[in-house]
Amino acid sequence: MRSPQVRAREPDETGFAEGEGVRLAYEVFGTGDTTVLLMPTWSIIDSRFWKAQVPFLSRHFRVVTFDGRGSGRSDRPRGAAAHSNTEYAADAVAVLDATDTRQAVLVALSCGATWATHVAAGHPDRVLGLFALAPSCGVGFGVSHPDRAEFAWDQRLDTTRGWATYNKHYWLEGGLDAFRRFFFDRMFSEPHSSKQVEDCLDWSSSISPETLVDTTAGRLGCDDAICEPLEPVCAEVRCPVTVVHGTDDQISQHTVGKRLAELTGGSLVLVEGGGHGPFARDPVLINRMIKAFVDRVRVDRVGVDRVRPQPSRRTWVRARHRPKRALYISSPIGLGHARRDLAIAEELRRLHPDLQIDWLAQHPVTTVLESRHERVHPASRWLASESAHIESEAHEHDLHAFQAIRRMDEILVNNFMVFDDIVTDEHYDLVIGDEAWDVDYFLHENPELKRFAYAWLTDFVGWLPMPDGGEEEARLTADYNTEMIEQRARFRRLRDRSIFVGNLDDVVTDSFGPGLPDIRSWTEQNFDFAGYATGFEPGELDDPALVRSRLGCREDEKLCLVTVGGSGVGASLLRSVLAAVPSVRRLVPELRFVVVAGPRIDPRSLPRRTGVNVRGYLPDLHRYLAACDLAVVQGGLTTCMELTATGRPFIYVPLEHHFEQNFHVRRRLERYGAGRHLAYADAADPDTLATAIVKELASEVSYRPVETDGAARAARLLAELV
Repeated sequence: MRSPQVRAREPDETGFAEGEGVRLAYEVFGTGDTTVLLMPTWSIIDSRFWKAQVPFLSRHFRVVTFDGRGSGRSDRPRGAAAHSNTEYAADAVAVLDATDTRQAVLVALSCGATWATHVAAGHPDRVLGLFALAPSCGVGFGVSHPDRAEFAWDQRLDTTRGWATYNKHYWLEGGLDAFRRFFFDRMFSEPHSSKQVEDCLDWSSSISPETLVDTTAGRLGCDDAICEPLEPVCAEVRCPVTVVHGTDDQISQHTVGKRLAELTGGSLVLVEGGGHGPFARDPVLINRMIKAFVDRVRVDRVGVDRVRPQPSRRTWVRARHRPKRALYISSPIGLGHARRDLAIAEELRRLHPDLQIDWLAQHPVTTVLESRHERVHPASRWLASESAHIESEAHEHDLHAFQAIRRMDEILVNNFMVFDDIVTDEHYDLVIGDEAWDVDYFLHENPELKRFAYAWLTDFVGWLPMPDGGEEEARLTADYNTEMIEQRARFRRLRDRSIFVGNLDDVVTDSFGPGLPDIRSWTEQNFDFAGYATGFEPGELDDPALVRSRLGCREDEKLCLVTVGGSGVGASLLRSVLAAVPSVRRLVPELRFVVVAGPRIDPRSLPRRTGVNVRGYLPDLHRYLAACDLAVVQGGLTTCMELTATGRPFIYVPLEHHFEQNFHVRRRLERYGAGRHLAYADAADPDTLATAIVKELASEVSYRPVETDGAARAARLLAELV
C-alpha cells in the first residue's frame, strides 16, 4: 500500500460546515485579505484535485476548499434531489459562512461552474468574481456533446462501448471501474498524462456506484431532481467572469465555455489543444491566470463593498545599472549536488568576480550553503520539502526512485511557482539548475516564461525501469523519456547550456525505450561534458592522521566510516552495519567505526555499539572519507566518486528499486573500477556484511584516476552565458 503522500501545503484550519443537515468537510490555507473559494466538482473526486493550485494561491491569498456532498470526508445524502445544482450552490454559501468569509472569488471546474454561477447570481454580495475552468454546463444550456447524445444515461443499453459506459445501470451492475478508466482517459486527452489519470483513478476509488448515480441524477434533473435552465441564472451574474476552456475538451465542448462567457459578459480564454483538466495538465498557466484574475478583483477582507486596487511600490533599475546576478538551484535530494555546485560557483566567481550568486535551496542543502556564508534567497522558505517526500516514499532500504519522482508532482509545481515569482520580480542574467526537475520541465511546458540565460546540469540521463516493474513500468519510463525528447527537439533553444557532470563513457548504453534512441548517442548530441566535479584536489586534503584523531581514532586503530548521504532514507543501512559491528570487531578488534547520520537522521535514534562513534552532520565529509581505511556507503554518486578520487576501498549498497543508483551510478563506478557492490539483502545479514567488510578492508585498490578540473570546466561553460 502506498504511504500517505506528503502535501506541498498543509491546511491552517480544518472543519465541517453544515448545509441542510449535510456535513461538508473544508480546509483553509493562508491568511490573505482576499479569499479564493476553490469549488468542488463532480463527486467522483474530492477537493484534492486542487493540489497544484492550493500551495501557490495560498501564498498570495486566503484559500478555502471543501469536499462536495457525496465525496471525500463530506456526507453522502441519498437520492437525486439531495444533489441538485441548487443544493451544491447552497453548500458553497454554507462553507463561506462556516469559514467566516464575507466575500470570495469563486474558482470552479466542470460542473462546479454551474454551482458557482448559481452562487454568483443568488448572492452577489458574497462573490467578487467567477473563474470557470472547462465548464460543463451543457445540460443547463440545452447543449449535448455529440459523442454522448446517442447514449441515454438512465436507460439500459445494449452496448458498453465508449460513452455507453456513462450509464447508471452499468455502474450499479459492476461497470464503474471500467467507466472511471474511460472517463479519465478522455478527461486528459493531452499526450503524456499518465500521472493525472492515475491521480483521478486514486481519488475516485472510494466512490460507490449508488452515490455516483445520485450525484449524476441530481445534476441531470433525473429521478425527481430539478435541473433549472442556466441561461436565466447567467443573466443575474454581475461580478467579473473569466472562462478558460480547452479546444480538445472531450468531456465538455468548448462551445459551452464560449456560451457561458457570452451570457455572463465574461472573458474567454481558449487553450489550443487542451483537454478537460487544465488545472492538472497546465498548472503553471492556470495558477498564473487565477492570480491575475484575483488581483484584478481583490478587496479588503475587513468589509468594504467596493473593489479596492492594491497599492504597490517597486524600483525599476535600468539595464546598464543592474549588477550581474545568477540564481543557482541545487537539488535537495542528498548533499552531493550542494558540494559540487559550490565548487562550480567558486570557479564561476573566479571568471566573473562581480557576479552575485543567489541560491534557491532547501534543507539539507541550506545547511551546507549557510556554513559557507552563501546567500540563500529568502523565498526559499516557500519551497516544499522534496527530501521529506522522498523519505516518506522509502521503506527500509527500498526507494522506488522513478515512482517517487512521479508522485512528487504537487511539490514540483509549488516549487516552480516559487521560482517563477522570483524571476518575475527580480532580474537575473543566468539561472543554473542542477537537477532542478521542476524548473526544467515547466520551462519547457511554458517557454514564454524564460527571460534569462538558462543552464541545466545533471549526472545521469534517462529514466530506466526496474526489472520487476514489468511492462507497465517500462511503458511509463518510456513515456517520460519520450516527453523529454520531444520537449528538447521542439525547444532546443530553451537551454543555453546542457552540461553533463561526467564524461561520455559514464553514460549508460541502454535505450530510452522501444523505438527511441539509445541514451548515450542522444546525450552526446545534446550535452556538453564537464567531466566529474569533485570540488577538491586529493593532494590538498588534510593529513589523514589529524583527521582520524578528530574522530577519536587512535594511531593503533583502523577506521571504517559509514555514511548514507544527506537524506533520511539510509537509516536501515546504518542499523544493518551496527548489527554487524560485533562480528567484525571479533575478527578485526582494532577497527573503529564512525557512523555519520547526516542532517536528517537523529543520531539518538541509532543503537549504541562498543567501538562505534555516531556523529551527526559532518561538514566537508570528503575530508573524513579520504582518511578512512574503509567506507560503507549507500549508492549515491557523490560519496562514491569522492572515495574513488581519494583511492579508498569502499562497499556501496544501492537502495532497492533506485534506478539511478542501480544502473547509472553502478555503470560509472564499474568504469572507474571502484568499490564493491553489495545488494541490501546481503548487507542486511550481519554475518554476510561482516565478511564483506573484513575482506574489503584487506583489499588493494587500483582505480581509474578521477579528473580534478570538472568544476572549472563546468564554470567555463557557464561563464559564457553571463
